[in-house]
Amino acid sequence: PTPTWISRRLERSGVRTVNVVVDVTNYVMLETGQPMHAFDLSEIAGSIQVRYARSGEQLELLNGHQLELEPDMLLIADEKNPLALAGIMGGSDSGVVLGTIDVFLESAFFNPAVITGKSFRLGFGSDSSHRFERGVDFASTRNILEHATNLIIDICGGKPGSITESRNKLPQRLSVKVRVDRVKRVLGIDIDKKQIEILFERLQFNFSSDECSFHVIPPTYRFDLTIEEDFIEELARIYGYDRIVAHSPNACFTMLPASESKRTKIQLQHVMADCDYQEVINYAFVDTTWESDFTDNKFPISLKNPISSQMSVMRSSLIGGLIANLQFNLNRKQARVRLFEVGRCFTKDNKKHIENEYLAGLCYGDALPEQWGEVSRDVDFYDIKADVEALCWPSIIHCKVTVHPALHPGKSAEVFVGDKSVGWIGELHPRWQKKYSLSKAVVLFELDLNVLEICSLPTVKEVAKYPPIHRDICIIVSNQFSVQELLVCMNAEKISIVSEITLFDIYRGKGMKEGEKSLAFRILLQDTEKTLTDQEADAVILNLINILECQFGAKLRN
Repeated sequence: PTPTWISRRLERSGVRTVNVVVDVTNYVMLETGQPMHAFDLSEIAGSIQVRYARSGEQLELLNGHQLELEPDMLLIADEKNPLALAGIMGGSDSGVVLGTIDVFLESAFFNPAVITGKSFRLGFGSDSSHRFERGVDFASTRNILEHATNLIIDICGGKPGSITESRNKLPQRLSVKVRVDRVKRVLGIDIDKKQIEILFERLQFNFSSDECSFHVIPPTYRFDLTIEEDFIEELARIYGYDRIVAHSPNACFTMLPASESKRTKIQLQHVMADCDYQEVINYAFVDTTWESDFTDNKFPISLKNPISSQMSVMRSSLIGGLIANLQFNLNRKQARVRLFEVGRCFTKDNKKHIENEYLAGLCYGDALPEQWGEVSRDVDFYDIKADVEALCWPSIIHCKVTVHPALHPGKSAEVFVGDKSVGWIGELHPRWQKKYSLSKAVVLFELDLNVLEICSLPTVKEVAKYPPIHRDICIIVSNQFSVQELLVCMNAEKISIVSEITLFDIYRGKGMKEGEKSLAFRILLQDTEKTLTDQEADAVILNLINILECQFGAKLRN
């Protein structure tokens, strides 16, 4: 029978007693941390082997599980059959039972990488696997075997036999350099070299030292000590956490320079929020159909391991995500939707991947929230153009007619700041409006964030003391000329007293010839030094009319 002093200690540790040999191995495991296993020697055929499982092998474990062994499972086996699943559990056929006379004891070290994960895969674990997964002391395996043997002989009698040993590569315990200055910096305390030396001695670490550092070899039973910071943590533990004073942070704070010529992303987001837009954040992984529909991108960047079939490529535009957000809101009875997103888009040039950041917006439904003071109307191109102008301010934008795969061919434009293209704006193409079940027109824009972040500096201009003069001119011109072309030409030729030229009316219809339009411009004239006379103002207006007549074939409208 198992001695009372062993059985009581096992019971207090939560381990049930089985028989004296098994109880001794469990006792030694709790005492030293070294798992052991006992075999019935009469059930072992020939020599003991440590090997991986072969195809088709089976093993019934002590807990009754019948295992179909896999090639990555390490076994203790004899010359005929597997005897135990190494580091986890022994087999039922070779276990020690009442009546066993000859016992074969196993005390081993297994690399944690071989044992880790097996218990999870099998659905059960053991005290042995719990310890082997975390690493045991490989230097004490032989001594612990002798200790267990002595206990069995003292209790049961008998005599020891020979030892069978199988050895492969054991872990290397390499010296780790621990610098005194590094210890002081990490712990934030003034600790000298002598104190560190005393702490290492108390930890029973094998070390040597030079003028400013220690070279410490971690003990064989400490698999958690691999880098310098691990040893510093041990020093702090023995030194005493309560002795490490908590200091208040001491830092010098300085104001970082803020460039007036550059806006931050958050400033642009605030502009959009002020224009009554809600921000959304979407995945950069999108459906291939979106790329084909909205960008005509036949060869988007594909993901090797997509989350789902609807998120298989990288987006080259933000529009697909905004359309999906719009559908989500419409399905929840939201009649007025205004959304924007700031995000990265991805394209490729030959084999090179290009990454750009864009700001895109979408409007749908009423131009204004429902109210009694305004007539309800749907949002249009010019509403969104005003938002884009606010986004680009103080830079002045102008638009040119363009063709875009996502947009209505007659209601789309490319946006320019100066001579640089910023992006595009327009109404969603009727084809996609029908495909994505949208009952009203959707107005969209997408702008290059890098260009938006560049802000023109304000310039000083003298404030005039004298009253301005307003003059209007109305001309008839061919439809082939855009308003922007006329404005650029007049602004290029204007003299200093012309402070502003704006378009206030466009007319096509009754009384106009086919292919012509009527344009009305308001011209503001002002001098900072004197009051202008009618003769001076008339001369300037006549000059502008001559420019329009010569370059665009314009004629005054009666």
